Amino acid sequence: MLQELTNLPVTAQEGLMLYEDMVLGRTFEDKCAEMYYRGRMFGFVHLYNGQEAVATGVIRAMRRDHDYVCSTYRDHVHALSAGVTANEVMAELFGKSTGCSKGRGGSMHIFSGKHNFLGGFAFVAEGIPVAAGAAFQSKYRREVMNDPTADHVTACFFGDGATNNGQFFETLNMAALWSLPIIFVVENNKWAIGMEHVRATSDIAIYKKAAVFGMPGFEVDGMDVLAVRQVTQEAIRRARAGEGPTLLECMTYRFRGHSLADPDELRPKTEKDEWFGRDPIKILAAKLLSAGLTSEQELKAIDKKIQTLVEDSVKFAESSPEPSPDELYRFQFAEDE
Repeated sequence: MLQELTNLPVTAQEGLMLYEDMVLGRTFEDKCAEMYYRGRMFGFVHLYNGQEAVATGVIRAMRRDHDYVCSTYRDHVHALSAGVTANEVMAELFGKSTGCSKGRGGSMHIFSGKHNFLGGFAFVAEGIPVAAGAAFQSKYRREVMNDPTADHVTACFFGDGATNNGQFFETLNMAALWSLPIIFVVENNKWAIGMEHVRATSDIAIYKKAAVFGMPGFEVDGMDVLAVRQVTQEAIRRARAGEGPTLLECMTYRFRGHSLADPDELRPKTEKDEWFGRDPIKILAAKLLSAGLTSEQELKAIDKKIQTLVEDSVKFAESSPEPSPDELYRFQFAEDE
């Protein structure tokens, strides 16, 4: 069922934290596009512009460096929200040894063990069973090994296209059977590369599929960070209380093409214009201003701060060393760290 936001359930401090997190994601991705088109960044790059309310609404409701986050190939902003620094992510995109994956992963394989960020995955739906594994070990440690600190919740992100993949159904089935502390987050941006969701799925309401496995499923406005945050908080509560998984379908939209190599000619202009008018950052700013929780000057100061931070991350990446050929076979296994 569609979850409506009933009030403004944040303090000024929380609201500004959410705003800053989304601005960081947007500014970072815009800088990535600039670097890519200037020939200073290579490989496949899939940007997150427009979907910031989902990453921020879910991840910033969780416990940083304690809970787990599992991403997709559109992973930069998930990593930033999880606490991976802009320097580490940008350096990874430049293929430098100071990157969070030591320059070996690139755009689609951002990873940070110290932040419990389980990585980006190039193959569609590949991360779903990995996330379930993380949730299972938390449950096992807590219930079998009697570890009271193992109350982790895992958030698993994937797109609408992944929900037609067998791993989606198989993993939801096991998560329900084992009552795993996991939140399945569908970022439904209407398009799986160039395939429109309504043309690929027999029942386009993905959240309804949760009922088959006996778990709650919710549809939420993925352009409203406060709405996403509110429904996520309930899913987190359920997971920590041992009540099992939740499926969230966040209705959102990517403002750029599937990747920076995509001319984005398949999506109708009228559709894009409609969604561009629902910018999640502007929506939150308007709500905070209307509620008297901030001022234009305060928001502009955040914008400026983040712009400087992102510019500095590029300088850091460009000045960082390339991975040494002598370490070609290093980091193949965990003990190499």
